[in-house]
Amino acid sequence: MSDCIARLFSGGAEHRLAASDPLFHSGDRVGHMFLVIDGEIGLSRQTSMGTALRVQTARPGQVLAEASAYSDVYHCDARANAESTVSCISVGTFRSRLNRDQSASDAWAAHLALAVQSARMGAEIRTLRTVAERLDTWLGEKGKLPEKGAWTDLAAELGVSREALYRELGKRRRRKGLSDILCLRPVSVTG
Repeated sequence: MSDCIARLFSGGAEHRLAASDPLFHSGDRVGHMFLVIDGEIGLSRQTSMGTALRVQTARPGQVLAEASAYSDVYHCDARANAESTVSCISVGTFRSRLNRDQSASDAWAAHLALAVQSARMGAEIRTLRTVAERLDTWLGEKGKLPEKGAWTDLAAELGVSREALYRELGKRRRRKGLSDILCLRPVSVTG
């Protein structure tokens, strides 16, 4: 996150959450914008079939639910994945500061453009048939696996079960070795 965007939250109230505490729910009126200071906040949406889809994992320095700046209600649920602290300002203050600060406005527009690109890539990845194809495409974009503790988040991002991702990583480990897996490059699964 750029310093320009972080400046938008100057003077914001800090709000602390315990692990699994909700920050807001789908359908709640948008009142605030949130910048994660510490911890991790997950944004999820329920499908009509009752499946929870992870749409964002906001970590320190990241704005949560960016589209809320232009909406009347939140379209997702936000919950702390770990003990977390957020800075919050009213959505009106946020938009007013954007209107007064051209460099922040430009940084915000660039941030939103990158978020759209990332969302489109995520949507494309989830259309691929196999876990191997999804993982290879994700690795082609990101370059390497996250730390082992974040593999559950990776599974959610890929739209597969944690167990399916672990099975795929196990296959690759047997073929390549653990150190190669952590800096994994896409692997052909046909050979």
